[in-house]
Amino acid sequence: MNDEMPWVNLTQEEVEELRNKKHTLTEYGKQRLKEMTTGELMDTEKFQEELSKQKVFDADKFAEENSKVRSVRILDRYNQFYNTEVSGLTWGTHITPEFQQAMALECMLDALRYENLNHEFDVVSTADINALIEDLYQQGKDYLKRVEKTWSPKE
Repeated sequence: MNDEMPWVNLTQEEVEELRNKKHTLTEYGKQRLKEMTTGELMDTEKFQEELSKQKVFDADKFAEENSKVRSVRILDRYNQFYNTEVSGLTWGTHITPEFQQAMALECMLDALRYENLNHEFDVVSTADINALIEDLYQQGKDYLKRVEKTWSPKE
């Protein structure tokens, strides 16, 4: 039995050493793949130096960055859905603020559904909705700043 499964006889230190070697090889493989796809070469010594540095995983920073990426992605999807809906309107059609609000809410739900394809969509995270609202306000402010710069009198 032990001849078929030689890893059964390994000590904890040997198992840990194998894990470390696997990690090193995986990181090296990722770097080589990056070099091949981007054409960016990295000095092997520099790579070993970077790899040997202890990197501390900051869960809060990761969650914050992930939240920002998710927020931008939802805003982009919302804009895509909303622009598609608005572009479907015929020119000269009278539209009430209620229609605009309904379209905005529908597009918000479409964007959140698309973001959560792998999850049951019976609960909507209020954090996602609040982030989308804040991003829409910021998008409006950014637009007004661009317009103000474009249309302001030049001195």
